[in-house]
Amino acid sequence: RLEMRNFGVKVCVIEPGYFKTMITNVENLEKNFHASWKKLPEEIKTTYGESYLRDFVGMLKLLQKSYNSDLSLVTNCMEHALTSVHPRTRYSAGWDAKLLYLPISYLPSALSDAL
Repeated sequence: RLEMRNFGVKVCVIEPGYFKTMITNVENLEKNFHASWKKLPEEIKTTYGESYLRDFVGMLKLLQKSYNSDLSLVTNCMEHALTSVHPRTRYSAGWDAKLLYLPISYLPSALSDAL
């Protein structure tokens, strides 16, 4: 963002929370993770353990319940950034981005890692 300023280009960062899209579709992600898991060498599978994959997919399924389906929150940020005379440097779309991820980004790394 700062590197582009010297060229007269203003860069705005849009930081959305979790939204229901094909990228976050748990069934697709689970299928891809299992396909990747099958291709891993046995040594890596042993190091991580089957429970790692199972727990990770379980976490995704839990997160899926809080996905926002209103993509207009993101597109409204994009529209404002593109059409505003004085666009903001950062945009946060979604309640989770505003109430969780943005405040956590200001915490010391050790504390945010623990959370």
